[in-house]
Amino acid sequence: IDKPSDYFNTKLYTGNGGTQSITGLDFAPNFVWLKDRTNANSGRINDTVRTATKYLIPSTTGAEATESAGLTSFNSDGFSLGSNSDFNGNSANFVSWNWKAGTSVSGNTGGSGTSKSYSGSVNTDAGFSIIKYTGNGTAGHTIPHHLGVQPRVVICKRLSSSGQWVFGTMALPNQFEQFLELDLTGAAQTSSLRWNNTDPSSSVFTVGSTADTNQDGTTIVAYSFAEKQGYSKFGSYVGNGNVNGSFIYTGQKSAFVMIKCTSSAQDWIIRDNKRDTDNPTQKRLSPNITDAETSHTADFDFLSNGFKARGTGLNFNGSGHTYIYMAFAENPFVTSTGVPATAR
Repeated sequence: IDKPSDYFNTKLYTGNGGTQSITGLDFAPNFVWLKDRTNANSGRINDTVRTATKYLIPSTTGAEATESAGLTSFNSDGFSLGSNSDFNGNSANFVSWNWKAGTSVSGNTGGSGTSKSYSGSVNTDAGFSIIKYTGNGTAGHTIPHHLGVQPRVVICKRLSSSGQWVFGTMALPNQFEQFLELDLTGAAQTSSLRWNNTDPSSSVFTVGSTADTNQDGTTIVAYSFAEKQGYSKFGSYVGNGNVNGSFIYTGQKSAFVMIKCTSSAQDWIIRDNKRDTDNPTQKRLSPNITDAETSHTADFDFLSNGFKARGTGLNFNGSGHTYIYMAFAENPFVTSTGVPATAR
């Protein structure tokens, strides 16, 4: 992907307490994750599959809710907002992380137990799909993701009742025999109940019998991500506890990086290239807590071909600790026509 901003971009805006449209994206977003940077408010996640006014909160187990004055519509180059303060508080600074899917899909699930219908939106070019499915309560239930290649990350959340945000990634030591929870600080756990000890294939991901990924009769949303050269990378690294920290090669200039320590109970951390426009990155947000944005002396350098730790915090560079990351690009390291990315 030579132009990552066709599929992902970060947008900053200031709330006005009334109504406004956030514009300037190079695409019509299908997934918007926004967060108040000024005040201690929970983030909000909206997508086109569940319809605009329905939202989820990544820091809680709460079921899907509806807010008619929150995110009110998805538009051709952004989205519109109502007066709700969690989405558009007067004078508050917000960040939104925006992804494109776009092609509608539907069908029936497979594997063990009763088949159930599903619907969704997918972008195979960018390796991203949103699938809303119904659980059947039987381990071995398979859900089509429509990416055509194996997803590296799958995130599931129950909609019609409360439940954890279950995060699976091929970057964990035991891959989908393990899981993390986006709403909690816990280290990686091992259990067959979430993913049935089964790695995703090029066509489906598999769930176990737990309610969080497969409660019988309950609707669940799954966000699946596959790697695309020059656009997305999902991996792991080991911290060294030094200000001259670990360098993580991604083959791209970073626009968004989310990190979690898998060997210790630590907050998730998100950094992006719009809130921090030069090195080192200092501004943190954490999806598992409601805190406003905080600033630190130094966390990471965003480089033309990856990112490098510049601090010693246990939540991103503890000596001997293992970390997983999701990274989306501002630019590929080198485009398909040979144009190199420039450093910050």
